[in-house]
Amino acid sequence: MTFSIAARCRRTGQLGVGALRARPAVGKLVAHVQSGGGAVATQATPNPFLAYHGLPLLDEGRPPEEVLTELLAHDPGREVRQVGMVDHHGRSYAFTGSRTKGWAGHRTGPGYAVQGNRLVGPQTLTEIIRVFEESAELDLAERLVLAIGAGEEAGGDRHGARSATVVVIGDQPYPLSDVRVDDAEHPARELHRLHGVFREEVLPTIRGMPTRDDPMGEAARQALGAQMVGRTPANAVHQQTATPGTDEAL
Repeated sequence: MTFSIAARCRRTGQLGVGALRARPAVGKLVAHVQSGGGAVATQATPNPFLAYHGLPLLDEGRPPEEVLTELLAHDPGREVRQVGMVDHHGRSYAFTGSRTKGWAGHRTGPGYAVQGNRLVGPQTLTEIIRVFEESAELDLAERLVLAIGAGEEAGGDRHGARSATVVVIGDQPYPLSDVRVDDAEHPARELHRLHGVFREEVLPTIRGMPTRDDPMGEAARQALGAQMVGRTPANAVHQQTATPGTDEAL
């Protein structure tokens, strides 16, 4: 039904999730990312509380294996869950419940957790990892888009695909990239197209927004600077000179 990759970029420290699903709205249901915390993909029979409760614990510095093991111990539905988790140090851990639909499994490595269920076979995950590892010079969002495309080309879901997503966060609480395809015949292809649109038309706006260290933001700074250029000084407006001995102003 779903495959995903939760990842951290070693070069930039960015965190992200890429995923593809046989049903709509994979971005809404599967992908969770928190700046300073980590990235979580929860799927098969999703439990968003594994992310909502897990990300703050990762932010405290606890390792993914410890966090996920603890949370799953209190989840009575864990045998139909599948979860991948990566923290802001690049430590990773994943879990596949014994009653998820086959083929189901996961792979982890430095900076990534890759998982899938109801796939044609493990080759889907193998291709995702290969493309992700071989594209380390690219931005994380681009790497995730390419990895999702590779997974679909390798066979992906046994029942096809309808939705895809990539979300990436940097050192601010808002995403650098949040691209979703909620219902399409070829969602990985549409994700690639929309990522290009987002990168060209939306990312510059995001990079100009306020940050924790810059409450004005570069976009506002430039806008205010442009308004100041050419503005007539207030004391130069409506200057009047009186003619001695008259009440008229020239």
